[in-house]
Amino acid sequence: MNNKLQAWIYAFRLRTLPLAFSSIITGSSIAFVDNRAHFSLPVLALLIITTLLLQILSNLANDYGDSEKGTDNEQRIGPKRAVQAGLLSLYEIKKGIAVCVFLCLLSGIALIIEATKELFIGYGVFFFVLGIGAIAAAIKYTVGKSAYGYRGLGDIFVFLFFGLTGVCGSYYLLAHQLHYSVLLPACTIGAFATGVLNLNNMRDCESDEKAGKITMVVKLGLQRAKQYHTGLVVTGFVASLIFVVLNFTSTMQLCFILTIPLFRKHLVAVRSIEELKEFDPLLKQLAIATFIFSILFAVGMIVGSVG
Repeated sequence: MNNKLQAWIYAFRLRTLPLAFSSIITGSSIAFVDNRAHFSLPVLALLIITTLLLQILSNLANDYGDSEKGTDNEQRIGPKRAVQAGLLSLYEIKKGIAVCVFLCLLSGIALIIEATKELFIGYGVFFFVLGIGAIAAAIKYTVGKSAYGYRGLGDIFVFLFFGLTGVCGSYYLLAHQLHYSVLLPACTIGAFATGVLNLNNMRDCESDEKAGKITMVVKLGLQRAKQYHTGLVVTGFVASLIFVVLNFTSTMQLCFILTIPLFRKHLVAVRSIEELKEFDPLLKQLAIATFIFSILFAVGMIVGSVG
C-alpha cells in the first residue's frame, strides 16, 4: 500500500506545482490591490485547489498519452514517468485521470458558485465552459489521435491556460472586474511557462522526432529554439515592466527585478548547452525562478499599494 501511494505521488509530479501556482499568485495579488472589497479567501483557496487538481490531471494525462503512443521510451532523456518506470499500469493511470476529472469538476463548480454568487448567472456559465476547456486541454495535450502536443500547438495552449486564463481568470473571480493591463503580467507568466515547456521539448527533441511528436522545437530546430526561448523570457519580463509603468504607484512594485540575475544565469546556461541531457535541470531552474518572480511581484504590488 505504501509503495502504491509513493507511485501515485511520483505520478503526480508535484515538482511542477510551483509553476502552476505562479498564475494564481500573480492574478490574486493584482485583484487584492484593485478591489479589496470583493477579495475572498474562500475563493482564493478554491482557486489553489482547482489549479492543483488541473496540474495533477495534466501530469497523469501526459504520462498516459506519451506511454500509450510509445513516446516514453528508452531514448527519452528526461526522468522516467510512472508507467515507463513500471510503477503504475496504463489502466491505473486511466482510472486516476477519471477520478481527477471528477475532483476538478467538483472543485471548479464550487469555485464558480462561490466566486460568482453576486454576479449575473451568465458569468458562472462562462467560467464553467472555460473550466471544461481547461480540463479538455489538460487531457488532449498527449491523449488521443488528435493530441495537440503532437502537432506543435503545445506552446500556444500553455501560454493561454497558464498565462491568460490563469492570471486573468483568477483576477476576475477575486476582483469582479477586468482591466486590459492585467493581460501584461498574464503574458509574463504565460511566456515563462511556455519557456519551461520549450526546455522540456529541447531536451527530448531527438526522441520526440523519432516518435512522431512534432513539437515547436522539432519544427524550429535546436538553435532557433534557443533563440525562441530567449525571446520568451525577455518578452515576459518586459511585459511586467510595462504593467508597472502603466500602473505605477511605488518603487516597491519593481521588486520582481531582483530576479534578473536568476533569469540572466538561466539564459546564459541555455545558450551554452551542447548535450541535450543538460537541459533537464534547467526546467526546475526556470520553474522556481518563475515562482520567485510571482512572489516578488505580489509582494511589490501589495506593499506598494499600502505605501
